[in-house]
Amino acid sequence: MAKIRPPCATLLILILISTAPHPSHSSFNQYRTLLSLSHSLLTRVANLRAERGDISGSNRVKLISQKLERGLGLGSIGLAWSVGWDYMRNYAWRELDSRELYGAVLDLNELMRYLSELVRVDSEMGRATWVGQNYGNVLGVSKRLLVRLLRVFRQSGTLRETVETVKREVVEGVLLRDCLEVGSNDLKGLIQVFRDLVSQYPPPPPPPHYDRDDL
Repeated sequence: MAKIRPPCATLLILILISTAPHPSHSSFNQYRTLLSLSHSLLTRVANLRAERGDISGSNRVKLISQKLERGLGLGSIGLAWSVGWDYMRNYAWRELDSRELYGAVLDLNELMRYLSELVRVDSEMGRATWVGQNYGNVLGVSKRLLVRLLRVFRQSGTLRETVETVKREVVEGVLLRDCLEVGSNDLKGLIQVFRDLVSQYPPPPPPPHYDRDDL
């Protein structure tokens, strides 16, 4: 299977609800934008759940949002160290699977198409109808994306735990549906920055071609 050796920016694909690793200089602005959009979106989801009376669900999302808030200030040295140490211990010397990363880009492109449709809907009733008709497909793509990331970050540690937390909230805690309800524009922007970060990696090479005479 084709492999690539990633730069440090690989860590940034997990910023969706992760604590802050040390970003590379070239991706710092994207990193900050991703953190800001994530924090804003999750804060609104926490408030929505509190209004529904789902206090435990609201508190779970608040904890994630608080981690992002500390990351925005770049002041959480302990948490940044935890992520950085996990990367250095488990991944700095490994080759990450380029096929899974390329598949993640395709999944993110598909999510962008769905969200582009949703942001064009200009009424609450229309958005509710769209979500009812398309949520299953969006959820399926999101779950596939998270499975890919679990295959990339397959060693036990902070990075894998981060992906598992996202997956659990998406699958069991309806985080995705809540995000669609409170902020499709923010979610689209978040996915776009996320995709741009992952797209820095080249696609895997095509399988070798054999002429009939070579067989």
